[in-house]
Amino acid sequence: MRVLGIDPGLTRCGVGVVDGVPGRLGKLVAYHVIRSEPDEDLADRLLNLDRSLSALVAEHKPESVAVERVFSQHNARTVMGTAQASGVAILAGARAGLPVQTYTPSEVKAAVTGSGTADKKQVTAMVTRLLKLDAPPKPADAADAIAIAICHIWRGGTRAKIEAAALVAARGRRR
Repeated sequence: MRVLGIDPGLTRCGVGVVDGVPGRLGKLVAYHVIRSEPDEDLADRLLNLDRSLSALVAEHKPESVAVERVFSQHNARTVMGTAQASGVAILAGARAGLPVQTYTPSEVKAAVTGSGTADKKQVTAMVTRLLKLDAPPKPADAADAIAIAICHIWRGGTRAKIEAAALVAARGRRR
């Protein structure tokens, strides 16, 4: 399964592409950081993000997209920008006809490190170790996006199989 993980943000949006299956170590395909300047017009920033994510979906041909769910933050302005970027990220997957799943930061941290309260340094260290990388992915937005992809492979892949099996079972009962 190839997953495109997205750590949404207006100034820096991390994107990680990982191949893997539940319960096994994955392989890093690529990572990117989409950037925009804070003083640019909001519409232009969102358009840049949309075009960049669409291009990455076309280039890497993922089977699904995983996006970090916007979590409440104290700074309303920051959460608004992150929410807008998240919407663009979800749209990029949906437009390509791909399944899109969202995960909270604590779900991602728990999947990758075993602790939902891990810090960015711990997440980066585990991403580096799990994918057997020579060096940690930088900046942290890229490492977070890779962690989101790993989380989806390990948790979302299993969830999708359970949902598919339940659907097959339900169809069998209706016959």
